[in-house]
This record gives sequence, structure tokens and C-alpha cells, in this order.
Amino acid sequence: MNNRKIAFCIVLFMGTMSCGNAQPPNVIMLMADDLGWGDVGFNGNENIITPNLDTMAESGIRFTHFYAAAPLCSPTRASVLTGRSPFRQGIFAAHTGGMRPAEKTIAEVLKKEGYSTGFFGKWHLGWLEPDKVESRGIFSPPWHHGYDETFATKSAMPTWNPTKTPIGWKGWNHKGVPNSSPDKPWGSPYIENGKRVTENLDGDDSRVIMDRAIPFIEKSINEEKPFLATIWFHTPHEPVVAGPEYLAMYPNLSEEQKHFYGCITAMDEQIGRLKQFLNEKGIAENTILLFCSDNGPADPQVRSGAASAGPFRGHKHHMWEGGLRVPSLIEWPGHVDAGTTIDYQACTSDYFPTILDMLDIPVPKNVPLDGISLVPMLNGESTQREVPFAAGYQRLYKNTELYAFVDGQYKICNPEVGMDMMLFDLEADPTESKNLAEEMPELFAKMNAKLEAIKRSWRLSREGNDYQW
Repeated sequence: MNNRKIAFCIVLFMGTMSCGNAQPPNVIMLMADDLGWGDVGFNGNENIITPNLDTMAESGIRFTHFYAAAPLCSPTRASVLTGRSPFRQGIFAAHTGGMRPAEKTIAEVLKKEGYSTGFFGKWHLGWLEPDKVESRGIFSPPWHHGYDETFATKSAMPTWNPTKTPIGWKGWNHKGVPNSSPDKPWGSPYIENGKRVTENLDGDDSRVIMDRAIPFIEKSINEEKPFLATIWFHTPHEPVVAGPEYLAMYPNLSEEQKHFYGCITAMDEQIGRLKQFLNEKGIAENTILLFCSDNGPADPQVRSGAASAGPFRGHKHHMWEGGLRVPSLIEWPGHVDAGTTIDYQACTSDYFPTILDMLDIPVPKNVPLDGISLVPMLNGESTQREVPFAAGYQRLYKNTELYAFVDGQYKICNPEVGMDMMLFDLEADPTESKNLAEEMPELFAKMNAKLEAIKRSWRLSREGNDYQW
């Protein structure tokens, strides 16, 4: 395309054809942080206030079987941008590395096609300040990976007043400084186009992010360029804090639930603000909007009763469904059937090939991908995923090395540290209550062999097989 307007055609979800001379579609990738499957209204939570996400579900596609590539943040984010398992990239967990320069990202591909590219929010795929050396990770900012405009943080931020440590917070990033002052600076700053930001950082963090994303989109519109906007919220990752107006929306809940639900509602409000802007500018029907979470809900919020994995077992850091299965939506007015619920198994690695297929851009052939294009499924040409997918999580802490492999209705996984590999029938037993490994030994052995083959392929990739050094 190379910055020129083209005739764009796509087969719609129900098999009809729509063609026209128009600017290539815009793409917005939205991601929440630690949002559980059951933490949104469109998945049945009757207490949470998420009207804009619920409207997206009513006007687009809701996935019931959408998986993260890992049960925690950094690896999943790497899969979204590249279509490749994080194990191919050496990104096994959070804070343990950074995205390698040789990885081809969706931003790099679309930039070559004439798109404006912007990143806003939580990066978590490398340091953002070259001279700030830390014990873990490497300098690998989003502007090294195809993004023109950036407003990013290295990792998590408080969800209210993001540059200030919440009163009473004693977790990571505490640094041993007394918690009595609301003005104690947070350890990870916002970096905009390589420089620290000091203005417009108070209040709701999702609003702070959207205040930078919308001007980028408006600039792209004014320049008559298609755009890729990657907007990755910190919500509802801890420290979880909601502002007074959002706390007031939940008068009958516990204090922790008020903050947890309140910050999600604040994020939802900003998604509504974005959608209203797209409508006002007349580009909503030419914009592909994708939403998901990076993993299941965090253990502390699950134990307190604030967060929910819905009916599924487990949480973040687990290979149970509750750690991997996340809320997910696709909205593209006029191009996908409104109010469609799909049980097709999809995952975060599918974003890269799906977006390129939607835009009629060839997928790079020089490296193996783990994701598949979902366009055949959206067109009604495919009703069941034919390519199995695997997830993983590894770190030195407690000698953690966990895997899950899903092939149709069956799944094998060693879901927690210290547990053996198990076999489950997700169709008959979505809560993973009955281990079938002994009852179905041949299937169990076959699936383990397939997983081992995938792991060998992953190792070859990360040890240099895919890269030109």
C-alpha cells in the first residue's frame, strides 16, 4: 500500500462481499492488565459497570474461548506484537528480558505499508531509558520496534495518580520509603518519545493514557494516513486505586471491590470516549477495534473476592483455564456481524496474522509463526481451530516451568509448580476437575509428544535459527 489509498475488499462474517475505494482500515489494539474472564459485564458479571465494553460485545464479536499466550504480562504482549510464542523470543516471564531487535512486529509491518504507528500505556517488553541500568531486562523501547509516537511506562503503575505511590502501599516498588505521604513518587515514570513526562499525570491512569492516544489518532486523520494505535492499560493491575467518583458507583461493595471495580469502570469510560471520538470523526466503520486482557486475574484480588476468572479454575501464574482464558472482543462496524458470540479457540498470537490478513498484507515468511489468521473463521469458512496452540511460563523462582497445550476439546497442562502434567476434556469439563491422563493414556502420550515437538521448535528459534546475526 505504501501510503496510498487502495480498493479494499473483505469477505464478511456471513459470507457477503463489501468492496470500495477507501483508505486502508485503521487498527486499534486495546489490552487490559490482569483483567479476569469474569471481570466484565459482557461475560456475565452483574456488579461491574462496563457499559462501553458491553456495547462493543453487542455490536461486534465476543470470544468465549480466547487464550493468552502466557499466564502473565510480558510474554503475552510479545505474542500480540509478533504472532510468535514468547518462548521463541526468550521472554519467559516479566522483567526477565526484552524484545529482540530482530523480531518483526505488527507496527514494523504496518509502518512499511504507510501507517502511522503509536504506542500508549504499559510496554513491559524492555527498558525505556538507555542510561538507567537495572538488574534484570534490557533497553528495548517501543520506538525500536516500529512505533513512531510513544507514551509508555516500563511496567505497572497505580491506576489512580499513576506517578504517586498510594498511601499504605507496601508491595514492590516500595523502596523502603515511608508510606505516609501521598506525594511519594512512583518508581517507574512515563516516557513520551524518549523523554520523561511531568505534565497531565494526575487522576485516572486510563484517562492519562487516552489523553495521548486520541491526539495521535487525530493527527493521523488530519494527515490522511491509516494508523495503528496500541493502547495497553495498566488497569486493573495492582496497585489498584479508583478515584472518588468511581468509588461512589459501588456503595454496597467492600473497600477492595470498590477500588477494583471502580478502576475498571474508569477504563471502560475511556474506551467509550475513544469510540465516541471515532464516530465523531466518521472513521468508526473503517477502524478494526480489538480488546483483550494479557492474562487471568491476580491471586490477591481473587482471594479477596474482588476479581473473577468466571467459572474457570485458577488465576494469573497458573496454566489452569482461569490463568489463560481471558475476555476478548473484535468490533468492526459493517464488517462483522453484531452481537456474535463465538466459541472458536483463539489466542493472542493470532492477532498478528489476523490483522495482516484483514488488511491484505502478506505475512512474513522467513520466521515460523504460532498464531493463525482468524479471517477464515470470521468468513464462516472454518468452524473449528485446526492448529493446536501451546502456552508457557518459566522462571527461576521456585523452579517454575509450566506448559499448556490445547488441541481441540482436549488440553494437557502442568497447571502449578509441583504438579504433574494432566489431561482434561474442556468440552465436557471446562472447570478442569477430572484428570483423564490415566483413563486415556494413548491420547495423553500423543499430546505430550506434540508439545515436546513445539518446545523443540521454540528452542531453535530463540537460540538463533530465525535470526540473521
